[in-house]
Amino acid sequence: MTNMDKLYDSVAKNGPVCVGLDTEISYLPETDTALTAGENIVAFNRRLIDATKGVAGCYKVQIAYYESLGMDGMLAYQQTLKMARASGLPVIADIKRGDIAKTAEMYAKAHFTGDFEADIVTLAPYMGLDSIVPYLPYCKDQGKGVFVLCRTSNPGRMDFEYQTLSDGRTVYTMVGDALTKLGADYMGERGYSSVGLVIGGTTGEEAAEIRDRYKNTFFLIPGYGAQGGKACDIALYMNKGNGGVVNSSRGILMAWKKQPGVAFDEAAYNECVRMREDIQSECNKL
Repeated sequence: MTNMDKLYDSVAKNGPVCVGLDTEISYLPETDTALTAGENIVAFNRRLIDATKGVAGCYKVQIAYYESLGMDGMLAYQQTLKMARASGLPVIADIKRGDIAKTAEMYAKAHFTGDFEADIVTLAPYMGLDSIVPYLPYCKDQGKGVFVLCRTSNPGRMDFEYQTLSDGRTVYTMVGDALTKLGADYMGERGYSSVGLVIGGTTGEEAAEIRDRYKNTFFLIPGYGAQGGKACDIALYMNKGNGGVVNSSRGILMAWKKQPGVAFDEAAYNECVRMREDIQSECNKL
């Protein structure tokens, strides 16, 4: 089985919530002054993972939050990846690499093996397909996966992704088409390629068209909650409740702020359940 197969099975079992472990020290309700910032973050992440592993489809760890703390943070990143993978759920390393040739080979080695090994990584495609190809041997030989930026959730997506080409397609559609063609040789047992797409879910615009165009492509869907995406929008990007995972970071990490008197890990669990039910309810209406 590929890791996209495992992701599909995890969504079928636990729901589509992707818990974003984009953990910044200020998100913690309290810290232990005897520990470093990284150690405090690891302790927080450990409780969060233990609390949510039965109601999450996967975890996503954004490396920038850990890099910002230097060596202490990178140790926390390593330990967080290890804890998340030990949960049995697929783990996405949100690294958004986008380089070529030997540099891309080294990035692939760094994040698909060794201390920073993850199941799936995020990539940026704008240097061309040769920035993606070095990761594909790991998809073929080890079942690893990639989520490549296609139509993102940030306002700046309009700057490039929506530009119209001479053939009438948008840039994001050109990117999605090329990656879907590339990924056709890496299909899993559940009918999805190991080459997935990042598709922002801040609105439902173009959702039906995108889902229909990329039937065999798994989506990583940011934009729910803090960025304004609603469950009724998100459901349109799913495929009968599967075929995608929906990321929430701050909404889960800081759920304790909206649940006075509730421990942060219990609050995170509650938010995962609420989010899962919200999305599944909208999926059931389609």
